[in-house]
Order: sequence, then structure tokens, then C-alpha cells
Amino acid sequence: MKVFIVHAHPEPQSFNAALTNYAKTVLETAGNEVIISDLYGMKFDPVSDRRNFTSQKEQSYFKQQQEERYATENDSFSPDIKAEMEKLFWCDVLIFQFPLWWFGLPGILKGWVDRVFASGKTYGGGKWYDNGIFKGKKAMLSLTTGGKISMYNEVGINGDIHSILYPINHGILHFVGFGVVPQFIVFGATQINDERRKAYLEEYKQRLLSINETHPIIYPVLADFNEEFQLKFPN
Repeated sequence: MKVFIVHAHPEPQSFNAALTNYAKTVLETAGNEVIISDLYGMKFDPVSDRRNFTSQKEQSYFKQQQEERYATENDSFSPDIKAEMEKLFWCDVLIFQFPLWWFGLPGILKGWVDRVFASGKTYGGGKWYDNGIFKGKKAMLSLTTGGKISMYNEVGINGDIHSILYPINHGILHFVGFGVVPQFIVFGATQINDERRKAYLEEYKQRLLSINETHPIIYPVLADFNEEFQLKFPN
């Protein structure tokens, strides 16, 4: 199994870093291949504009999707983006490792998505959702939160964690075809003791080693929608 971890935390001694390092050890010990993109360590540029390309389709007005399709046809993505795309297509499993910041991805990771998930290359031409380009591959979110678990449910002050992560799981990963397995979450990462951290690492180990057998989250398929992209048989 080929695993690509996109790591987004600025502190090398953070628990996010511990999870990434532990995942690499666990997976490689089990005979898997692992590639890590440490976005802060790489000083990855999250700004998406003409810097994504070495070519131009239209000089007078920038349309990102148009330029992405043109770059796909002409193999003219910038070297940093091309390198990340190669990792994306190489992997069988994609893992995002990050702290939940303002109920979403850290800016550097969202910028990675903005630049790497390019039209024509990772979606387009009818290739989306269950017919997506990465169909057959799996993806998983591994994240930490500042708040404890009781804050992230239907009656919690922060709301249901599944709803919070839906735009990432469904709107990013599933959109391009990944089978998205349930997320792994360390709640209240800065508030737990070393014993609980060790327990979380053991839980993560079991999640990683069973990812091939883990069923993806079930979402409606394209055939369930009408020509207006509304469910034919809503609940």
C-alpha cells in the first residue's frame, strides 16, 4: 500500500507531528510505502494564482480553471505543484494530518488543495464524486481539536463534528473520487495527559493497519440525482 500524508502543523514537537511520525513508522513496519509532504517544513506557498503555471492560456484575464485545464493539456504546471500531483496520483491512500483551525483546514493546507486539486488534472469532464479521477483510492482525515469531545456533537456548543468536516470529506476528497473513510480525531489535544496520548497513538495504529478493510463513508451516488442535481428520492 502506498500512503501519502500531507502534514500541516508548524511545530515539529506537536502531537500532530507525533501522529505523522508514528504513522510512518507503523505503516513502513507493516511493509507499506509512505511519502510525507510537511507543508510548513517545505515552506509550501499556499497562494494560488499564475504562479501555479509555466504557461498562459489567456494573458489579459486570469481564470484559474481555464489555466488549469490548459496546463493539464500542455504539462505546464509549476515544478512545486507538479511534484505534489505526482504524489497524489502515486498513492493508494491519502491522509490529511492537521489541527482543526477555525472549524476548517489550516490556510497552508487549504492552499495546497487550491493549487494541487486542479481542473482537468484531478476533476472535470464528468469526472467527479463516485465517478471521480481518484475512484478506487481511499482518503482519511487525521486531526486534533482544541475543544473536548463533548463540545462537538449535536447539542455541543461547536456543533456536530461530522457536519464541520463534511465540506472537507465530501466537498474536497469525495468530490475528486476518493473513498473517504471515517476520520481519526484527537479531541482536546493540549488538555490530555501522556497516558491518553499513548492510548490515542495505539488507536491510530489500529486505524492505519485496518484502513484497507475500513468501509468508506456512504454518500449518494450521481445516479441518485436528477438533471438539476437534486436527489430523486429525498428522505
